[in-house]
Amino acid sequence: MSTEPSRPVALVTGAARRVGATIARTLHAAGYDIALHHRHSAGEAAALRAQLERERPGSTLGVQVDLAAIEHLPALIEDVLAHFGRLDALVNNASAFYPTPIGSVTPTHWNELFASNAQAPFFLVQAALPALRAARGAIVNLVDIYAERALAGHPVYVMAKAALAAMTRTLAQDLAPEVRINGVAPGAVLWPAEGKDYDDRAALLARTPLGRAGTPEDVASAVLWLLRDAPFVTGQIIRVDGGRTLAV
Repeated sequence: MSTEPSRPVALVTGAARRVGATIARTLHAAGYDIALHHRHSAGEAAALRAQLERERPGSTLGVQVDLAAIEHLPALIEDVLAHFGRLDALVNNASAFYPTPIGSVTPTHWNELFASNAQAPFFLVQAALPALRAARGAIVNLVDIYAERALAGHPVYVMAKAALAAMTRTLAQDLAPEVRINGVAPGAVLWPAEGKDYDDRAALLARTPLGRAGTPEDVASAVLWLLRDAPFVTGQIIRVDGGRTLAV
């Protein structure tokens, strides 16, 4: 167990790379100890953990789990508690994203996209709830602006993120007052490694009032604010999209 039980502890799923890694670095710099979850990106997860350990020894835990395996999620939470002795924050960041044009969707597509984007966040919250209640902690779900807007060719992903948004709002009532739960809905932050090609990047940015794509740091700062600095905010989904969803 960590020798510094007074530090708050955050579990970040999908923390090895891209936005998840930036969230982990941001929370760590703000004083959180971090449980870094990954599935396949073992090398990147190890490198990130080594970096954070150099900055503050004994401040991280690496956990490798396939979040689609619901039966393993309680053990993930148990590992975090066994190591740190507490859990103050859960960031449901891990997400699958790829196109599923209607007419080509298989049960595998459905199960994969719902597993990472809706099912795993729900069952992680359920497993973590006693610890989060004891800490009067907080949860942030990484949603998407497309949870409430159409994204052509991606119906299953959109439905899964819409389910995550609905979960965020309804659990805000069920978990209060001990635990707050909110969401962050990024716009164009990192062009996807797979899925949508964004051939219309210039046109997309032209529709963004702030005139640029977002950065992982933009998302991470919103996550930190919701976890640490917003004690009277729950059930909200903050759009971090440069104002793009203001356009009709």
